[in-house]
Amino acid sequence: MEATGTDEVEKIKSKFMSAWNNMKYSWVLKTKTYFSRNSPVFLLGKCYHFKSDESGELSTEGSNFDKINTEISGNVEEFRKDFISRIWLTYREEFPQIKGSALTTDCGWGCTLRTGQMLLAQGLMLHFLGRAWVWPDALDIENSDSESWTAHTVKKLTASLEASLTAEREPRILSNHQERIRRNCGDGEMRDEVYHRKIISWFGDSPLAAFGLHQLIEYGKKSGKIAGDWYGPAVVAHILRKAVEEARDPELQGVTVYVAQDCTVYSSDVIDRQCSFMDSGETDTKAVIILVPVRLGGERTNMDYLEFVKGILSLEYCVGIIGGKPKQSYYFAGFQDDSLIYMDPHYCQSFVDVSIKDFPLESFHCPSPKKMSFKKMDPSCTIGFYCRTVQDFEKASEEITKMLKSSSKEKYPLFTFVKGHSRDYDFASSPLHEENDLFSEDEKKRLKRFSTEEFVLL
Repeated sequence: MEATGTDEVEKIKSKFMSAWNNMKYSWVLKTKTYFSRNSPVFLLGKCYHFKSDESGELSTEGSNFDKINTEISGNVEEFRKDFISRIWLTYREEFPQIKGSALTTDCGWGCTLRTGQMLLAQGLMLHFLGRAWVWPDALDIENSDSESWTAHTVKKLTASLEASLTAEREPRILSNHQERIRRNCGDGEMRDEVYHRKIISWFGDSPLAAFGLHQLIEYGKKSGKIAGDWYGPAVVAHILRKAVEEARDPELQGVTVYVAQDCTVYSSDVIDRQCSFMDSGETDTKAVIILVPVRLGGERTNMDYLEFVKGILSLEYCVGIIGGKPKQSYYFAGFQDDSLIYMDPHYCQSFVDVSIKDFPLESFHCPSPKKMSFKKMDPSCTIGFYCRTVQDFEKASEEITKMLKSSSKEKYPLFTFVKGHSRDYDFASSPLHEENDLFSEDEKKRLKRFSTEEFVLL
């Protein structure tokens, strides 16, 4: 009887917090963001210039941009379409209860898990769709007044969800847009749309979704985390690695994740993850997403690292940065001048059942970018890269090493690429899989150390 009373108290507390968070995080999604017409804008390796009357090479003195082969575009709408096409994962409410808790929302505590999801989603988009892909409907979700999204928008998206649920029970009537897609899309475009939806479904807020919040929290328990705790960028990097390792979808067997150890990427360990020998004697190769937890300074971000961060976000194989400012996590995807461009997970949206056919996509794409001064960035972050082949990894390691050396004013760079395995340097080798314990004792110690060093999130 006493236990039942405790459960009821927890349920009431959970409902109260859900109502509070819904009010707190659903007021305004967007404040107006200004972009200079005189400076290039970089978004995950693509360069855009808003001076439509100018063309040709972009000269940026005092930086590495002239060394990077980037695509120049003068079309503002192309940038908007590219940004909106990135997958946006935010706080959600009213999703299935998280195992071992009464929580049905991640408002107030799940922001770093969400930014980690966004980084992994970008890696999967590069893998299945390529960097040139953009969502054909991207500009259709933009608000007409372009000023703000409020709770009214959430109601419209919820109505869209209800309509799709109703459509599953009633004879299906295709919209004109859907009919046009079915008639005019080639096989390639239809394939891309299938993967677009599939990638989003892997991040659905249900216990069965491979990279959904429920699964990530289960892996986090192995490192001492529970639902409602805050998660730092380094801890999330290790959780993402475990999630990809344990994913059972055949489509995901061609991707692996490597997490740098103590700011060091061991080349042979990465290549071992990419290449494995099958029983037939043939080599099975995988694409790799490399995650590098770093600190960009002590208590505050060191401005000397600005050019390096810019250089990293100027690479097309960069999948973004899990970072933020103190008490808030953001997904950094680009920059203009000394400001970082990011997607903000601190917006509470209603649960969307991604298992239904043609579930609404609008709430998974951010209609507006935000900007933040680099000096406000918290020094603790995780940088991500995607390499499809071993050759791509070797090329990336050379390019990033040069960038690290040229941008570092201090004796030691932020992180390093070294040849050989971690065991060659007397470090613990990659942990073996154990059925009942996904993290080795060495990993647990490392995660605990990161947990004490990283910033506290709301």
